[in-house]
Order: sequence, then structure tokens, then C-alpha cells
Amino acid sequence: MKLNNKIMLITYADSMGRNLKDLHAVLNTYYKEAVGGVHILPFFPSSADRGFAPKCYTKVDEAFGDFQDVSAIGNDYYLMFDFMVNHISASSEYFQDFLEKKEASAYKDFFIRYQEFWDNGEPTQEQIDKIYKRKPRAPYIEAEFKDGTREKIWCTFCEEQVDLDLTKEAVRNFMKDTLKNMCLKGAAVIRLDAFAYAVKKKNTSCFFVEPDVWELLHEIENTTAEYGAEILPEIHEHYTIPLKIASHSFWIYDFALPVLTLHALYNHTGEYLKRWLQMCPMKQFTTLDTHDGIGIVDVKDLLPDGEIEKVKEQMYQHGANVKKIYSSEAYNNLDIYQVNTTYYSALGNNDAAYLLARAIQFFAPGIPQVYYVGLLAGENDMELMNQTKNGRDINRHYYSLEEIREQQNRPVVRKLKELMELRNTDPAFHLDGGIEVEAKQDQLIITRKYGAASITLSADLTDFSFDIVSSGREGTQTYGY
Repeated sequence: MKLNNKIMLITYADSMGRNLKDLHAVLNTYYKEAVGGVHILPFFPSSADRGFAPKCYTKVDEAFGDFQDVSAIGNDYYLMFDFMVNHISASSEYFQDFLEKKEASAYKDFFIRYQEFWDNGEPTQEQIDKIYKRKPRAPYIEAEFKDGTREKIWCTFCEEQVDLDLTKEAVRNFMKDTLKNMCLKGAAVIRLDAFAYAVKKKNTSCFFVEPDVWELLHEIENTTAEYGAEILPEIHEHYTIPLKIASHSFWIYDFALPVLTLHALYNHTGEYLKRWLQMCPMKQFTTLDTHDGIGIVDVKDLLPDGEIEKVKEQMYQHGANVKKIYSSEAYNNLDIYQVNTTYYSALGNNDAAYLLARAIQFFAPGIPQVYYVGLLAGENDMELMNQTKNGRDINRHYYSLEEIREQQNRPVVRKLKELMELRNTDPAFHLDGGIEVEAKQDQLIITRKYGAASITLSADLTDFSFDIVSSGREGTQTYGY
């Protein structure tokens, strides 16, 4: 099924039930009209980072099912797959073969070897300082080969995620073959994870390196276009970079919306949110929550620095079980610019505030994505996080089928489902339509229009009440919340 303008669920293969069959049953039982597409987070065999260190892309992790299960979901919902452009698992046959055979390995060109990349085999301190990195030192692992020799290999993220050398033809062919296979297996959209790190050049930040990054994106686009699939580059950075990507006609993520919406609800003003809603493109996927924390870097200059610090503190004040330590090194947090919490708990587990946040998201330009924990208005999972000592697990609860059934009885879950169904069916949300936004004191009014259809959200940012009025050929209908 091809991409369409209906809400996309984001979920792991084993988070709503135990596997892909359970996930499909949950969707068909409870969310047939509320969900149009599914981003199944990496379901391939992986050695780390809950799927994001793939060993290969040719099969499904047996614990989740197989490609028949993926195809079955794809018959009912459009699908998004992840391609880790930047890296592959250190436990993959590619890297293991390289460690065993070194120069004789068929995969020796797959990886970035310091001795070949850097003059004299090592970067200078000045070059290290320029690199946009996730570690306090140069990004590498010390690889030990079967013959006993050791060598530095580029590694941006964790030790199990070894960077690929996209300048090499063998890697480009691997990339194209993988993308083609994903399209043939039913991907309507392919999310390019960590793509901004993929291009490395000496004496640069090695992050979103132009013009090389555009050549890479167009090469990927040319590969997937043949199969009618879209690509979605994933990047957390200053809002001008996603807007630049959008100007090249690519889909982008709206990662600014989560914090701007929290700011509006915490401070009872839509001033900054209004500005963003008026400038962001329709060709985007909106989020409030994902499998990662809530990104702060994405609102730089959309909020003044003082307001950014304020909203961060408010997340800890207003949030339920939202603490600074859960986003620190003590809980294995790589990114100090993210806050680990569910969106529902960031709003103090307040049903009214949460429903208004979702209404704002659904009226924003773009196709909304709803993370599975958010779908069920989930609270912070303290038990799981303290068990794993991984801060992000606070927002990665495993729901049993029984839990999911019970959650359907909660008013907030039922009302959210109604909002989702309205977003999926009202013609005024067409992506070729327009948007008007008014923000006066604590009142926010958003209108979406397409042809003769219009739909208006009128919200009170103090008591979180709102109503929706839909007008079209069949008359006017009002929904109160």
C-alpha cells in the first residue's frame, strides 16, 4: 500500500503484543479507522540499540515473525521501514568477515579505516574538535583482527554500530540492493536513520556535509522512486536544516512541534507555536513522541534561549516522574539535548492537556505520527527504566494484549481515537490545502481549508478545553472536548 494522508502509528514489532501477528490483530481490532500507516521500528536481526544495530536486512528477527507477517500488515496499512544509512552491526557477517580476513575480506571496503581516511592515520586535535560527535573523543573503535593486529575504525554511535564507507562502490551497491529489497517487501516510506552522519570529509563537521549529502539523498531517491516509495531523512538539528531539506522537495520530520506545544500549554500562550505553524511545510510528518526522548535542539531560535531553558525546567516541574537524571549518563543517555519521558507524563498525566496537544498536532501541517505509548496515553514506565538503566526505556513500555484491551476503556484513549478518526476522514486536512492560525493571549484558533471544506480548532490554553467545527458540502458539525 502506498503512502496516504492518514495517521501513522510508530511502534516496535513486540510492543503491542509479543510479535507482528499480535500487532496486526490489535490494529484491526481497535484502530482500523484511526490508523492509516505503521512505522514498524527496526525488525531485522540486531545486536544493540533495540533494532538500530542491524546485522542484515534480508530477514525478520525470528522473535517477531517473518516477512509474510510484515506483508500482511502492509495489505491493510501503508508501511515505513528504517534503513540505517550510517552504520551496520559490529556483529554482522560483513564486519566479522573483515575482522577475520582483513585485506582478503570481500567487505574490507565497507568500513572507514583511520589509517586510510586521515593523513598520517590520525586526525589532528583541530580536526577532532570540528567533528559533530556523540563522544568526548574522536569517533572510533579499536578493531582487533584475527591476525592479532589492531586498527581504528570509524564509529559514531555505540560499539555495535560501525560506520559504513559510502564513498565505496561496494557500499553504494549494498545500499541500493537493501533499498530495493525494502520496497519489494512493502515499504511505502523508508526512514533514513542518522543520515546526516553518513558523509565524512576531512576538516569538516562530518555532519550534513554539503553538497555530498544532496548527492546521497538523490541517489537514494532515484533508487526508491522506481518502486513508488518515499524517503524520509531523519535529522535532529536547527530547524533551518529540515526546512532546507524540504526546499529540495523531500519529506521531513517536524521535531520542533513537541516542545513548542509543551511551551504553549505550560505558559498558556500560542505566540511561538503560531509562528512555526505558519512557516512549516505540508510535506512533513509531525510528531509529539517517538522512540527517543523529546528533542530540545530542534527549537533553537524558534524559542528564545531563555524560553528554551524555561520549558526544560517546566518539563521537570509539571511532568509526572520526569527527572533530570533520567536524561543523563547515569541512564545511558547519549544525547544531552533530549528529555526522556512519555508525552502524557510530560503534561502531568493530564487528560485534557494531552488531548489538546494531540488536537494541535492533528491540525498542524503534515501527516501526524503517533507513538504507540502515546496512542494509549501511557505514563512513564519507571519499572522498566530502573530495570534496564536506559533512560529512553521510560517511554518504551511493553503492552500485553490484555493491557491494550483494558486501556480502551479509558476516556482519554477513546477520545484520542475519535480525534484520530476525524483527522483521517475530514477533507479539509488535504495536504494541498491551507492553514490559518490565530493566537491571542491564551486562545489558539487553527483552521485548515481545502476547497469547500474547512475545519477549525478553537482552544483555551489555560483550561485546555477546545471544540472543533467542521464545515463542508454536508453542512456543519461541532465536536466539543
